[in-house]
Amino acid sequence: MVEQPNSSAGPLTVLYQDEDIVAIEKPPGLLVHRSPIDKHETVFAVQTLRDQLGKHVFPAHRLDRPTSGVLLFAFDGRMAAQLGQQMMQKQVHKTYHAVVRGFVYNTGLIDYALKYKYDKIADKHKRPQQPAQKATTTYESLARYEVPEPVGKYQSARYSLVKLTPSTGRKHQLRRHLVHIRHPIIGDTTHGDGKQNKFAKSHFSFNNLALNCTSMGFHHPSSGRWMTISSELHHEMATFVRHLENFRVVPS
Repeated sequence: MVEQPNSSAGPLTVLYQDEDIVAIEKPPGLLVHRSPIDKHETVFAVQTLRDQLGKHVFPAHRLDRPTSGVLLFAFDGRMAAQLGQQMMQKQVHKTYHAVVRGFVYNTGLIDYALKYKYDKIADKHKRPQQPAQKATTTYESLARYEVPEPVGKYQSARYSLVKLTPSTGRKHQLRRHLVHIRHPIIGDTTHGDGKQNKFAKSHFSFNNLALNCTSMGFHHPSSGRWMTISSELHHEMATFVRHLENFRVVPS
């Protein structure tokens, strides 16, 4: 898969910071840390944030390179591990927003086990053939749009804005779960609909993955208090949704 080029030329937007943790708004195209998948990349969230704040940071979780939104770090490895443990124990509440192909109605639960997808480079030392792992995602339809232009075999381009809440954190879970219910996320070059991606690029100048982590709730690793960090849609995805509003389908 060819990911989008890094779009993080400027400083990272800090959503929250105290003496123990810091959360940023990760732009699409930015790798969290060095990866054997792209040995030629020179810009990473960890190094950029370290240089920006003047202190070491430790990622508490990760977002796929093309995914934007809330990304959480700690200022020492112990607290990062504690936050990671909360995620392993399903104590962290994450919310995403996505634009998907087709009309999605109401709310629902996707309960579909996922096998780990191995990358030939990044996962070359991992043991293959693991059984499928339980994976669940709830979804809620927020808006539906219909653009009167033919795309592929369809007479019009239909989209939905959905809110997604995963209770597990499998690799590419949201992207694979939305494909499972036949509503792939727009801009997904691995699991998605190439014709729809091309249409979104040509018609709306949208050339990213329409998936944004908009909030994360967790227990603060020092005080133990529950806190929620929220983020607006990344500006490119927000512009895409704003253009789609001209084609909103009003429920009858």
